[in-house]
Amino acid sequence: MSTNHNITASGRKDEGKGASRRLRRSGQVPAIVYGGHQEPQSVQIEHNHLWIASQNEWFYSAILDLAIDGKVQKVLLRDMQRHPFKQQILHLDFLRVSENEALRAKVPLHFVNQETSPAGKSAGVVVTHELNEVEVSCLPKDLPEFIEVDLSALAVGDIVHLSQVKLPKGVTIPALAHGKEHDLAIVIAKHARVEAEETAAPTSAEVPAAKVTKAEAAPAAAPKKK
Repeated sequence: MSTNHNITASGRKDEGKGASRRLRRSGQVPAIVYGGHQEPQSVQIEHNHLWIASQNEWFYSAILDLAIDGKVQKVLLRDMQRHPFKQQILHLDFLRVSENEALRAKVPLHFVNQETSPAGKSAGVVVTHELNEVEVSCLPKDLPEFIEVDLSALAVGDIVHLSQVKLPKGVTIPALAHGKEHDLAIVIAKHARVEAEETAAPTSAEVPAAKVTKAEAAPAAAPKKK
């Protein structure tokens, strides 16, 4: 069970771009809450508190307790618009969740014990993380804030796939139901020289200049006149 994360908001009636600009100038962020078999509701949230919350990983993956005019709703962040260069949040979309309905959400992967693994302690070995998050399906009460991937046994040449991730009770990865081709690699451990060879290998069309003989390089002789 994840920790409760509280966000305070208030309802708003003004709509449109002009109203949103006025809100932002006053230090508020316009947002909308939708889903959960209810009508969408427009709200506003104090920017500074929201900015602090947005610096945490849980803000993007955990179920939030959104208090709108004192009434709490369980929501997930579905979209956030940021200013292209200012440290400013422009708009948010929240999805209501029902405790009896399964939901889908992207959850961060936390890789642990890599440094103490055989691959981590071997010189000249590169360990790459192919994925940093995974989409899961579960009831809201079972949604983890992150999933740990234990790499303590990772050896050179190993490839860790999605199907090898130990999931919390009640949590599944929907992609795995669609066949082996969706069982993606999430961690790969290989020698650095192998990676370099794969990058530097010439294509079959490439011929080193040193391989061209004099005969090949010289122009064809003109036929003699009779």
